[in-house]
Order: sequence, then C-alpha cells, then structure tokens
Amino acid sequence: MPDASSRPLSSSLEFAPSVVILGIALAGSSAGSQPPPRVFVLQPDDLVETRRRLQANDASLLPALNKLKRDADRALNGGTFSVVHKELAPPSGDKHDYMSIAPYWWPNPNTPNGLPYVRRDGEVNPERDQTSDRRRLDNLVQAVKTLALGYFFTGRDDYAAHAARLLRAWFLDEATRMNPHLRYAQAVPGRNLGRAVGIIETHNLPELVDAAGLLAPSKSWSSEDQRGLQKWFDAYLAWLRESPEGSAEAKAQNNHGTWNDVQIAAFALFLDKRDIARKVLSEMPEARITKQIEPDGRQPRELERTQAWSYSLFNLEALFNAAALAGKLGSDLWSYESPDKRGIRKALDWLVPYATGEKKWNYQQISGLQPEKLAPLLRRGAVRYREPTYERTIDNLPKVTGDERWQLLFPK
Repeated sequence: MPDASSRPLSSSLEFAPSVVILGIALAGSSAGSQPPPRVFVLQPDDLVETRRRLQANDASLLPALNKLKRDADRALNGGTFSVVHKELAPPSGDKHDYMSIAPYWWPNPNTPNGLPYVRRDGEVNPERDQTSDRRRLDNLVQAVKTLALGYFFTGRDDYAAHAARLLRAWFLDEATRMNPHLRYAQAVPGRNLGRAVGIIETHNLPELVDAAGLLAPSKSWSSEDQRGLQKWFDAYLAWLRESPEGSAEAKAQNNHGTWNDVQIAAFALFLDKRDIARKVLSEMPEARITKQIEPDGRQPRELERTQAWSYSLFNLEALFNAAALAGKLGSDLWSYESPDKRGIRKALDWLVPYATGEKKWNYQQISGLQPEKLAPLLRRGAVRYREPTYERTIDNLPKVTGDERWQLLFPK
C-alpha cells in the first residue's frame, strides 16, 4: 500500500557444481559450503530449506521457481533507476533528494488553479507516478529482490551482477545516488513541500536489505559495496530517528507507525546496532499490538479507511515482519497476547472468514476484495504457529495458483 517456531537448519546441504535441479543449473561453488544468508525479515532456514527441496527435485516448487526465473530474466533487460532521472527538481534544487506527491490528494475542483489539493482517500491521483520518485524506488526494490532471489536459488551470477549495478546506482554512485532522507516525500500541492507520512514509501527497504544479504557470496557484490550500503543506511536510520519527520511518523497510531518501527528495527539489525532494534521491538506489544488490535482481532484504525481490507492486511504484514525481526533477538512477538487477548494471531484469525466467504465484508473496500492477498500471511502463520488449518484455508482461496513468490520464501 502507498500510504499498505522455526525449523533447524539442515546440516546436509551439498550442491555439486553445475548440478541440474529441475532444469536449472546451480553454478559455482557448493551451496552447501556457504553459510545461511544474513537476512532479517526473511528466515534463513526457510530459504535454505527451499533450496534443499529444489535440490531434491520437489516439483511442488517448480511453478514458483519458473516464474521467478522469468521475472529475473525480464529484470536483466531493464536499466538502472535513480532519483536524478526525474525531470523536475525538488524544492532544494538537488535532484539527489527524493521527491514524491501524496497519492490520495487531487486538484481542487473549486479553485481556478486546483490549489490547494483536496483529499480523496484510497483514490490514487495518477500525478503521483508522473512527477515523483516513488515508482522508481518501487521498481528498484522489486528488481533487486527478484534478481537476488534468482541468484540465491539458481546460482546465476548475471542475476547478482545486475542487482549489484542497481544497488550501486541508487545508493552508492556519486552521480546518481539518493540522499538519505525523505524530506520532500508525499508533498501536497498548495499545502506543503513534504510530509512525515511520506516515510511509508520506504516501507519495503527492509526487503531490499535482505536482498543484499542474498548477494553476499557473489563476486559481483564486494565488501566495499557492502560497506557503502551500510553507510547509506546508517545515515538514513539516523534521519528516521532524529528528524522532525521521523519523530512525527513514530507517533502514528496506524500502519504508518508500525512500518516506521519495522524500518528502524531492520536497518538497525543490518548495521549490527542491536540495542536500537531491541528497544523499538520491545515497545511493540504495548505501542502497536495492544493499541491497534481489538480483543476480537479487528484493526479499527485500518477498518476506517476506504480500502479497509487492503490496509488491514498491510498493517498485519508489518506486524508479521516485526515478529520475524524480534525473533532474531530471541523475542517472541508471534505468541504475545495482552491480558484481554489482543495479539497478532487474533488479527489473522479475524480476517480468515472474510477471505473464505463465510462472512460478508461490511467495511469499505473501493477497489474490491481480493481474498488471495491473505494467502502469504496464512502461509507464514501456518509455519510459525504450526497450524494446518491455515494451509487448508489457502487451498480454498480463489486465484492462488502455486507460482507465487511466497511459495519459495515461506515453504510449507
């Protein structure tokens, strides 16, 4: 959205050079000799398990792998992305500063020049992607994730090489790098030059950090590249924690606050600043779970939106990611419950009957309900809670085809 118990590692993962798995060559040195990837939102044991099952010719994963390869091949043909590619400069005059337009604000029909813009919640103004860096950033994250996963599961270093080029162009190269702040994000014409809520536009950067971890064994991603990326995220983390915009977003009581915390925790873990991550995650039960989830599992701050289903899933995804991050520190948010039974699992359970059609969705969802969007959260729930009914629910959802990316990230 623009605004939305783990298993032990296998000890016998041995990939011979050039072994063919389901028609895919795993090139290079033995994957079994590599340590588990350094990832934070994703689970390294899940990724290693998927790769082991591919080695064992598990046909159930073939559709998802083939789609991933097609996506990675397309990404190879794409160019690089940069904030300096925009035509207009932000108010600072520096094209290295990220700039975007608020998605739900439209020209004012009652004024000659359309100013100040007026809000239409859930309705995206097409100007957003015509005049801002948001689409470039999203395209960057999606391409790097796809290429890094393609490299991890197939060993093809051309995937890793292009992912490395994309990362260097956006974060490292002096001519094209982004300055590490979002001062001009989600501006509203006629009202402001940028807003704290624009921080939501980097909500998927923790996934990009994970992607960089998948690239570590590649000769295309050097220790110098890694240090440069860490330096950028160190500066961005400082801005998130110290700027007026970051301070305001941290106080948000809906998905914005949750995703802000996830970003801070993920970047802090990436930088090995575990005390920062531990602090923000230790506050999650009271600050986010208890305040955002009702005892029956409803998320009222998301249900008041015109895209109530989408935002309920969006916030729950952030809470799932927070639980994954907390697990890296030995903390269990998955099973946390307040005295009156508010918890992450309760929020997932509340959504299930609406996805299956057992209950009618009576809240607004102006883009139409998409029950299949709950499937990746159900899979993560099935794995973490060891709950087979979640898996059976996935089997009964429409439009779940078996080739989705999450089938590889969160294996049964």
